[in-house]
Amino acid sequence: GCGHDSVSSAIVQAYYELAIEPHRVAKLSGIGCSSKTPTYFLRPAHGFNSVHGRMPSIATGASAANRDLHYIGISGDGDSLSIGLGQFCHAIRRNVNMFYVIENNGVYGLTKGQFSASADVGSSARKGGGTNEIPPIDPVLTAINFGCSFVARGFSGDKTTLVPLIKAAILHRGFALLDVISPCVTFNDHEGSTKSYLHTREFEQTAVYADFVPIRDEITANVDTQVTAVTLHDGSQIHLRTVDPDYDPSDRGSVVSY
Repeated sequence: GCGHDSVSSAIVQAYYELAIEPHRVAKLSGIGCSSKTPTYFLRPAHGFNSVHGRMPSIATGASAANRDLHYIGISGDGDSLSIGLGQFCHAIRRNVNMFYVIENNGVYGLTKGQFSASADVGSSARKGGGTNEIPPIDPVLTAINFGCSFVARGFSGDKTTLVPLIKAAILHRGFALLDVISPCVTFNDHEGSTKSYLHTREFEQTAVYADFVPIRDEITANVDTQVTAVTLHDGSQIHLRTVDPDYDPSDRGSVVSY
């Protein structure tokens, strides 16, 4: 079924595992397939469905007025990267204390499958058979560029990874962005789509196995070579890579391309 339902299921599980009662949560959304999903999870929670692309402003005001609630913003690639792009960027810049989800399927589902701003170059449309020739807006790179302090990407079909990412985003203080590739099975799950289930499963690369790390003794390491292997408590290893002497961590472009 629709990937958005899987995202809703993961959100419910994450809040349950964190023991956060629904009455302590405020669900905010805009317009689109994604923005309908708050209806189907945490029903006793507070909620506000705003106009198209304006959810970040509502979230900003709500967060400023009541700092005791957990704010979750549900949006889509059309709602956040087209009509609401400016709002999205300024919410990051203001570091609004909220968990912001983009359910990213690459199309406008409510209007029958036109390309959205996140559609990749070369992706084909199910309706009409056209090919997208316009470079996409990447919400992850956009968030990094605007200084977002928590940025992650997941896949709606990988609940094992998605739930820990959601839990980490909920507990983060400040603006936490989670971009979820969430295939539209009606208008964008065909051959030639780069947001389909088959394409995502084929090319998905897990950057890190997300989970919470229990409290253990501190692990130290002497990093004096190009790559240093560090053994963790469970026996697994991570490899620390030293950067070049001229590496500039304040240059966001260099950080992304390194």
